[in-house]
Amino acid sequence: MASETGRHLISTKRLVVVGLVGWQILLTLFLTVAGLEDRKVWALAGMLWGVNLLWIAGMGCLSIRWRGRVARYGAGSGKWLGVKFFGFVTLMALVEEAITTAMTNCAPLLGVEMGEVYITASGNYLDVVLFHSVVVFLPQFAIWGWLLKRYAFSPFAVFLLYGLTGFVNEALFSGPNPLALAQWILIYGLLVYLPAHLFEGVADRRAVRWWMYPVAVVLPILASIPMVALLLLVIAPGHPSIHFPPM
Repeated sequence: MASETGRHLISTKRLVVVGLVGWQILLTLFLTVAGLEDRKVWALAGMLWGVNLLWIAGMGCLSIRWRGRVARYGAGSGKWLGVKFFGFVTLMALVEEAITTAMTNCAPLLGVEMGEVYITASGNYLDVVLFHSVVVFLPQFAIWGWLLKRYAFSPFAVFLLYGLTGFVNEALFSGPNPLALAQWILIYGLLVYLPAHLFEGVADRRAVRWWMYPVAVVLPILASIPMVALLLLVIAPGHPSIHFPPM
């Protein structure tokens, strides 16, 4: 019975991932076809293909390949797993933003001027990570390190939950776009999926109650509010939210 339940769970996970990836591919294909009549849409589709291949496909495959190794490392590393998780997921975010910023800078290669089409707030990598994205995510990563140390969230649950948090992050920044739900779940979810395997061998974590799942989506967003306020009022008051004109 237990093995049957396990196989059913694996099948369900695969179905969810295939659905998300299929959704993202269909969206990008739609933009690619629409781009035949509009060079800006074509450029946006080209940037999304780059993210699809380099981050979603590339990091997705690496995460599947390395998850067992990361779990074994976590089981034998003893203390400071929360700190190691925080450093690991921050590194993942820095890599992801390097990819997306590179795609923004590919605008001239895709037939448009720099700044006509973009997927990051700036073409300057340090500006993106220090004033727009990763710096805001740091409290969210700390919250997940704290949660994973105490509660037995599975890596797949963390993938989905932080993916939904990412969707809300983007909706708060640029407005809700339900069509991009799969995209943000995949992009944000892959930030935490592999690092979450550090905790798989941790004993004595508490069972997750049903109400903790929605809390785990919202709590990281609340944790980022002080950092956002610090950026806006102290660190970089007046810093533009986007360095390009509206598309």
